[in-house]
Amino acid sequence: MSEAELEGWNHLPEVPIRVSPFFTWPLNPVEMTRWVWNSWFLISEKLIIVGIAFASYTWFQPPLEETTTFAPGWIAEMYARNLILALGVGGALHLWFYTFSVQGKKLKYDPRPLMVKGRQFTLGGQIRDNMFWTLGTGVLIWTGYEVILFWALASGHMPMITWAANPVWFVAMFLLVPVWESFYFYVIHRLIHVPFLYRHVHYLHHRNINVGPWSGMSQHPIEQMIFLGSVFVHVIVGAHPVHILFHLQYFFLTAMTTHTGYQGLLIRDKNRLNLGTFHHQMHHRYFECNYGSLEIPWDKWMGTFHDGTPEANVRMQKRRKRIMGQ
Repeated sequence: MSEAELEGWNHLPEVPIRVSPFFTWPLNPVEMTRWVWNSWFLISEKLIIVGIAFASYTWFQPPLEETTTFAPGWIAEMYARNLILALGVGGALHLWFYTFSVQGKKLKYDPRPLMVKGRQFTLGGQIRDNMFWTLGTGVLIWTGYEVILFWALASGHMPMITWAANPVWFVAMFLLVPVWESFYFYVIHRLIHVPFLYRHVHYLHHRNINVGPWSGMSQHPIEQMIFLGSVFVHVIVGAHPVHILFHLQYFFLTAMTTHTGYQGLLIRDKNRLNLGTFHHQMHHRYFECNYGSLEIPWDKWMGTFHDGTPEANVRMQKRRKRIMGQ
C-alpha cells in the first residue's frame, strides 16, 4: 500500500480482512479447521477465559444451593470477584500498553496517545471516565445478571446442563457463546446507532475514537444492560453455572482486550496473544461500518463491511454521504 493509503494508521494488519470461512463458499475444511484452531487453541483469549470461568466456579463461586435465596453475603462475594477481575485484566493491559509502554507503538493501530483531558468526558479525562463507567455501573450490572441467573438456575426456573448428562452439549456451549455474541452484537449495535439511541445512549462509548483497555465497557448503563443482556439466552437453552460465568466474563473481559488499541501482545518481537481487531478499530474511527465481528459476517451481508483496503474506504465514504443525504 502507498504512504497515502497508510496515512492515519500506525500499524495495519494483513488486508483485506478475512471473515469466517464457515460462511465462505465453497467451504474449505482446511481453512475452517485453521480458523477454529487459531481462535481457540494454544494461547487465545477464549481459552484463557474458559480457564478463568472454571477457576471462578471452583474457588470463588458460592455453592448453587445458597443462591436459591437472595442474601447480601453471596451477592457481595460475587461482586468482589468481578470487581477484582475487571481491575486485574483492565489494569494489567493498561499498565503493559500505556503506563509502562512495554512494546511502544509496535502493533498499535492508532499512533495518537489516549486523551489526558477532554471536555467530552464525564470526569474530564479519557482514562478516568472509562474506568468510572467500567468499574462503576459495568461491574454492578454484570454481577446483577449473574445473581438473577444463578437464582433462576438454583430455583429450577431454567434448564441445567451437566457434563454427566450431556458432555457434547456441555462442551458445545463454550464454542457457541462467541458465535451467539457475533449475531447478538451486530443486531444490538445497529439498534443503538439509530439516531435517538445514539444521541442518548451510545454516544458515551463513542467518545473513544482512539481506544484503550478501559474503553470497551465504558458504556452508558442502558447500553451495558443491553450488551450484557445476551446472557439471558440461557433461560431458554439452559446452562451449567460455569457457562453463565464464562458467558459474562467473555463479554466483559474481551470488551477490554479487543479495545487495547493493539493487534496483540508482543514478547520477544513475536505476537504471542491476539487482542484488538482492526475490524472494530475502524468502527471507532469511521462509525458507520463494522458493527459486528468476524465470526458471522453480518457486515458483509448488510453492506457495512470495511475490509481495511482503500477500495473499501471509498465505498464507506459513499455510504456515509448517502446516510447524511449529501
